Amino acid sequence: MRLDKMLSNLGYGSRKEIVYFAKMGLITYEDEVIKDVTKKYSYEKVKFDGKSLDPLQGIIIALYKPKGYICSHSDSGMLVYSLLEERLNRRNPKLSTIGRLDIDTSGLILFSDDGKINHYLTSPKNKIEKVYEVTLQYPLKGDEVEIFASGSLMLNGEEKPLLPANMKVLDNTKVHLTINEGRYHQVKRMFAAVGNKVVSLHRLQIGKLTLDGLNEGEYRYIKLEDIV
Repeated sequence: MRLDKMLSNLGYGSRKEIVYFAKMGLITYEDEVIKDVTKKYSYEKVKFDGKSLDPLQGIIIALYKPKGYICSHSDSGMLVYSLLEERLNRRNPKLSTIGRLDIDTSGLILFSDDGKINHYLTSPKNKIEKVYEVTLQYPLKGDEVEIFASGSLMLNGEEKPLLPANMKVLDNTKVHLTINEGRYHQVKRMFAAVGNKVVSLHRLQIGKLTLDGLNEGEYRYIKLEDIV
């Protein structure tokens, strides 16, 4: 791929801007300044402003989402994409969240620019577990662990029961819930189905991946092997 197209796809600027950056001496190949950005160069040896390039298509980003952010490209309010560097939001193909977290839910959220990765990580048949810390309005009744694990719980308005889910009780109003599907508002609807209400929801883990090393609003590049 031509260098100007590659850098533009990675979000470094328009093709016109890439030409300007080259004239400024910001683009190098094996530490030699590149002037002609219409030629093809080996991705691994190109640097922009002295730094290696962002990964090519197929990236996965893990972010610690704070409460108050919306998993959307276009809604009003604070968008989760605003927590990423602007360059990442100019990539082509565009980054999308892998699944969603509600505006009042915090924790681990993933992004990718690859639809196949997104599909793989969200498909229930791949049984990639998601672990949530759930704070409830009312004390547990005592039968929730058995009900969630049964694989027979029906959500309101649906015709197919939920897959079995594992619940670990921390105290009478706080639990860790592990699910491997991602139905609309699933955790909140599960507890509504047993007569309770979620007052705080925080995603701790997806597959093997946790929030370790991330503070609220921070993100890092990861690989598929970090998750599955």
